[in-house]
Amino acid sequence: MRRLELLRVEHRDLDSAIAALIDAGGSDQMQIARLKKRKLRLKDEISALEDQLVPDIIA
Repeated sequence: MRRLELLRVEHRDLDSAIAALIDAGGSDQMQIARLKKRKLRLKDEISALEDQLVPDIIA
């Protein structure tokens, strides 16, 4: 659970960092792209952990 919360915090922080770079003119497109890729990897990891916590429901 602690790992999941840390990932969520990092995901939010990346969102803020990306927005700040874009608002500042977004001149470093490579940096923005790297942050977006990292954010997507975090989202995938968060989803995987959430799937482990929530049992499958067979209807």
